[in-house]
Amino acid sequence: MKYGIAYNTALHGLGAEQVVTFARHAEACGFESLFVPEHPVLYPGAMVGPYEIPPSMPYADPLDLLSFVAASTRRILLGTGVLLLPYHHPVHLAKRLSTIDVLSGGRMRLLTVGLGSLPGEAHALGVDFASRGRRADEAIDVLRLLWTGGEEGVSFDGEFFSLDRACSFPKPYGVPSLPVHVGGSSRAAARRAGRRGDGFFPGGALGPEERALQWELARSAAAEAGRDPGALEYTRWGAIDMDSERVEELAAQGVTRIVVSGGLDQMSAFAEAHCGRSTTV
Repeated sequence: MKYGIAYNTALHGLGAEQVVTFARHAEACGFESLFVPEHPVLYPGAMVGPYEIPPSMPYADPLDLLSFVAASTRRILLGTGVLLLPYHHPVHLAKRLSTIDVLSGGRMRLLTVGLGSLPGEAHALGVDFASRGRRADEAIDVLRLLWTGGEEGVSFDGEFFSLDRACSFPKPYGVPSLPVHVGGSSRAAARRAGRRGDGFFPGGALGPEERALQWELARSAAAEAGRDPGALEYTRWGAIDMDSERVEELAAQGVTRIVVSGGLDQMSAFAEAHCGRSTTV
């Protein structure tokens, strides 16, 4: 099992020393990866399920934050949980992601994308909320085209994006294309993960039957698209105080990575229990 840790500036703070201390401690504890969320803009009354998000919560730009983490660490992989793909132009995004990957020595490898659930966020960014799923599908295709294309350029003519012999350099570090994981708690997200993703990272408060159904849906969608279902990674959220029995339950469900959230002392305890390391703050 692989273990990731989440860092949310709205909860843990945005001070440079706080970020560096957290990331370096996570690396010392043996965590494979560090994930950060995204909200480009908030507004009064923004709701995620039954919860209202205070509009003053300081969500940092995830890629700028991960660049800072990369410069402060040596091994830990960099992830988003999730980057709201419909609100980014893929041409610009391809450049930013490959730049981080090169500068980090190949650690921008857990990009997880989602659609976003706040209509006001889409409106503020000039994106049609209803068509954001189709927009995300095209964006994934364009990202991969740009990463794999050579000096002759790549072309694309879609509903939302159009390219004519476009070239994007630098390329990802040592690989043809960066992995793209798909997040979300819907069946549509599961299908998207199977058809286009390198992994599935579902969220939401879903029951075990729906969880199992969505994972099987992702695998069957991959097979129908002529892709290898066995190559899909399966990431899930977990609790920082989870025991080994719960880890075994998730592994039996096909989970390959667990992402938890907690402070420095909690990370140390988790590392001792699950990563075979004894690390003090």
